[in-house]
Amino acid sequence: MKLFIMNLQLFAEVQTTLLSGLSAEMKTFYDMTLIDMAQANLVHDQFGQKRPIPANGGKVIEFRSFTPLGIPTDALTEGVTPDGNSLEVNTITAEVAQYGDYIVQSDVLELTALDNTILEATKLLGRQAGTKLDRIVRDALIANTSAFYCPKVVDGVETEVTSADELTEDCQLTVDVVSQVVAELRAVNAPTIDGDYVAIIHPYVAYDLMSDPAWIEAHKYAQPDNLYTGEIGKIGGVRFVQTTEAKISEGGVFSTLFLGEGAYGVTEVTGGGLQTIIKQKGSAGTADPLDQRSSVGWKAIKTAEVLIPEYIIRVESKSKRFSKTAKAN
Repeated sequence: MKLFIMNLQLFAEVQTTLLSGLSAEMKTFYDMTLIDMAQANLVHDQFGQKRPIPANGGKVIEFRSFTPLGIPTDALTEGVTPDGNSLEVNTITAEVAQYGDYIVQSDVLELTALDNTILEATKLLGRQAGTKLDRIVRDALIANTSAFYCPKVVDGVETEVTSADELTEDCQLTVDVVSQVVAELRAVNAPTIDGDYVAIIHPYVAYDLMSDPAWIEAHKYAQPDNLYTGEIGKIGGVRFVQTTEAKISEGGVFSTLFLGEGAYGVTEVTGGGLQTIIKQKGSAGTADPLDQRSSVGWKAIKTAEVLIPEYIIRVESKSKRFSKTAKAN
């Protein structure tokens, strides 16, 4: 957890700031607040290869992945230099898009509010920005991966499921399914992330797994500083991170994403990827002739792209307890 130390003098300067220009120190303060609030919601974003927003580089960003090396079949011959190998780089391009929103507030609110309304607006917008940017990553991963459907298990009898339409409330994510997915990732030599694979899971799906006696709670194997955002525990060689933004489709179908390292790429939030825009009263000219309105907003450039599809497995399941009431997101 990050501790954010605030300079209280900044709050005393708020009214002055609204009547004059925004100082560099204040701009940095609000930028940091927005990014700090947004990052708390970037669960899907955190495992992607990060690429900076290219300055003056147009709308296309380039991601790279490297083809694994083949295994030598012949022994070396004494005194003979072998042919050696070379890096095979796969280039994948993606087009970035811009997103944003803002809050308008009146001069009366600024003068009468007990709270720092700019700060509170920045916090709300930061949460909104983080959720939106994380959904962009989530939807890119969902759209570009193949699905593994949890089998139907009734009275110990397992029946294979081959489509989402066949999923019933008896098709739950179990430790056995987790083990199958891990086997699939290992079979394609998908690298782990710090020793384990990672899965992004909805709280409703996590409910069933956490009741298994083999479940290990996160605080029992890692210090808080070493936990991923949203991490709740591990089982079967997979560390699980929980978010309400994990995909839910119509009919209460849940998608859990199992990830190996380097599976996808994303643009960075810092370095111009996410910005705060604050407009003081009077900055609109004749559009605000009585200096009655100011605004706080955010603007972001974002894209995500699957780089190695084999390193991502999307597991679709249902829940006996929650599928009937779960709303699609």
